[in-house]
Amino acid sequence: MVNKFLRPQGGSETYALSLGKVLEKAGNRVEYFGMEEEKRIVGNCAESYTSNMDFHAVGARKFLYPFKIIYSFEARAKIRKVLEKLQPDVVHLNNFNFQLTPSIIYEVHKFSKEKNKRIKIVYTAHDYQLVCPNHMLRNGKGKNCEKCISGNYWNCIKYSCIHGSKVRSMLGALEGYVYKLFNPYRYIQTIICPSFFMEKKLLKDKRFTGKTKVLHNFLDYAALHDVEKEPYVLYFGRYSEEKGIRNLLQVCKNNPGINFRFAGAGPLEEEINSIPNIKNMGFQTKERLAELIEKAVFTVFPSEWFENCPYSVMESIALGTPVLAANVGGTPELIEDGKTGELFEGSNLPELDKKLRDMWKYRGRCMKYSNFCKEKKFKTSELYVEELLKIYEE
Repeated sequence: MVNKFLRPQGGSETYALSLGKVLEKAGNRVEYFGMEEEKRIVGNCAESYTSNMDFHAVGARKFLYPFKIIYSFEARAKIRKVLEKLQPDVVHLNNFNFQLTPSIIYEVHKFSKEKNKRIKIVYTAHDYQLVCPNHMLRNGKGKNCEKCISGNYWNCIKYSCIHGSKVRSMLGALEGYVYKLFNPYRYIQTIICPSFFMEKKLLKDKRFTGKTKVLHNFLDYAALHDVEKEPYVLYFGRYSEEKGIRNLLQVCKNNPGINFRFAGAGPLEEEINSIPNIKNMGFQTKERLAELIEKAVFTVFPSEWFENCPYSVMESIALGTPVLAANVGGTPELIEDGKTGELFEGSNLPELDKKLRDMWKYRGRCMKYSNFCKEKKFKTSELYVEELLKIYEE
């Protein structure tokens, strides 16, 4: 199981670490490859990992990063040690760009040929890194954008798409052109898309024709107990621009009579703390967050970027709480509009404001939604692994 971070971090880490456990439970041997870090919680039999790359660091090492994020000799050498020791049947890639780079794909393919051993290479697309240099289909102006899908990565530089930096955007564009030219992705046999939306975007690039398979994410979440709803609306997740927080904060200001709770962390925390009707709960443990979700009248998911298959939406519904969500990316595939929640046009502040006020005003309707939520069943990890093993064995 390959992922650059081998510790809880975001959606891809949640997926990779959880999936590894369930695969082991099903009788498979699972080991991990990624960066060496103090917080790493899983590993491999060769004790072989890449060096920790901190892009916010200063010093001489930072000047080598532009070369390392495009091609890593170290990552190839380190994964080779794991391949030699483990002799895997499958290499399952998750987030590997920048810290690990697609160079590891070449090494897996080379090892497979040298040993005359079939190794299935599977990749789960947690974001749009195969078709977009900044991985989010979002430009430097904070707008959703699909200009690079055609392979014209010059747009990344033109719009400063990576952290608003021309230099970083040039490196991202260069990486895109290099891997378009050499195409290591041809050695990936199956690309798992957690949404039909993701599959649609990837299939705009002919390199991926015939490789995709849609499998929505799994979720082992069940309501802890029957709880009485409390009078608040919950947002949980990252406090950042692409999550639609700016519009949501304006809605909070427009509706001082509605109680909001926010659970998470991020760069917009100060602004959140300045609004009287928001109670900032900060980062929560899984158990405490589940309790906050269950007790909320509804949750709000205003994310403006093309979310793939957001766990936040799945968790809320699984815990019996309807979701008011932006109708963008793969999110609408998870919500039955008018049953397990409601959808509004992404980035549309007036519509978000109106729908949120209506859901708050007609809370009895939300209770009906809550009952529908409790009936909704997402794919469990066991069922997901059953389908995944079929892919591994193809």
